[in-house]
Amino acid sequence: MLRSSLRVSAVCAVGIALAGAAYAEGGWTKKAPMAAALNEVALASVGGKVHVIGGSVLGVAGPYHQEYDVAKDSWRGRAMMPRGLDHIGVAVFNGKIYTVGGFVASVHRDAQNAAYEYDPASDTWRILPQMKSGRGSVGVAALGGKIYAVGGRNPDGQVVATHEMFDPATNAWKELAPLPRARDHMAVIAAEGRLHAIGGRTGGSTEKTDQHDVYDPATNTWSSAPPLPTARSGLAGALYKDLILVIGGELPPNTFAQNEAYNPKTKSWQVLAPMPAGRHGTGAAVSGGSVFVAAGSLRPGSGGVTNELIVFTLP
Repeated sequence: MLRSSLRVSAVCAVGIALAGAAYAEGGWTKKAPMAAALNEVALASVGGKVHVIGGSVLGVAGPYHQEYDVAKDSWRGRAMMPRGLDHIGVAVFNGKIYTVGGFVASVHRDAQNAAYEYDPASDTWRILPQMKSGRGSVGVAALGGKIYAVGGRNPDGQVVATHEMFDPATNAWKELAPLPRARDHMAVIAAEGRLHAIGGRTGGSTEKTDQHDVYDPATNTWSSAPPLPTARSGLAGALYKDLILVIGGELPPNTFAQNEAYNPKTKSWQVLAPMPAGRHGTGAAVSGGSVFVAAGSLRPGSGGVTNELIVFTLP
């Protein structure tokens, strides 16, 4: 009888786990695709528009800039970046888009220290002071009126723990406490007055990590937090309904469809509905109560580059 009971319990436990996976919260829909397929892009949202910036075609970075109108479900071209870059970091502050770093070509070629500001109202770019050194696949977020650039990969192709902050008020960069562990291709999201640096890679594309570090600007210190449930790199991330969403990623020979959310208040992770297919080399932006994910690659590296726009919404 005991063995029978254990078998029944095990079957029930598996059933509950599968049910939980099958009924993960939220859902995805497709919207109007971009005019052309791009990978290693950055996404930013301002005033009901989602901007897809930079990216690569056939391994060469371009100054691409497309704008999606959420209300009209339509795309249009906007002012190109000052130069062609992919793997850039991006943040939004005071109605303007800030881009930081990036590479000029694949694979991770010639990391740049460039920073730019885009004003959607005038459709113009402004060149900002440069970072201390070049960094591509850098994590960037806006917090407290400042732009933070965390980690990344230097011009020699090495991952770094460098952490710099740009202050738009003084138009200057300042070096801050480095990441506890050097890495790139991670998600860096601001929430509850702190920065969260999640996942990424510590070297090559197979050297993934689940590390989750939290930066407190008041003390200029890092602390550890519950790790990402599915270790991966090449991530898209966004703050959505007070949850930090970490979406997609790659680990050759596969890509990830995972959509996992961290609640800073409860310090816990939950599983949300996965993307329709695995994807990396994209970004995520929140507008009108939904999360938008555009372009990227459906297979590792530059395989399966897509022009799809998919949208995630929680009930």
